[in-house]
Amino acid sequence: MEPDVKAFLLLIIQTLSMGLLWLLINMTLGIYYNLAFFEETITWKNVLYYIFLLVTLFLLIRYFIKKWKGFKEISDQ
Repeated sequence: MEPDVKAFLLLIIQTLSMGLLWLLINMTLGIYYNLAFFEETITWKNVLYYIFLLVTLFLLIRYFIKKWKGFKEISDQ
């Protein structure tokens, strides 16, 4: 297999695995620990969960952008 194709497939696998890991963590916290649902009122745990969700989503997207931008610079050479 050519090195460029191998690097591209590895990048796709890393992107998918990081996205799935993020989803798994947030689904576990939100559904299993019942943090995503409001019982009667909003609690501090719900607010903390949603802040964590948004911050980690921002960091994940930033990671994806850096990862793919780095690959694009390498593949252009």
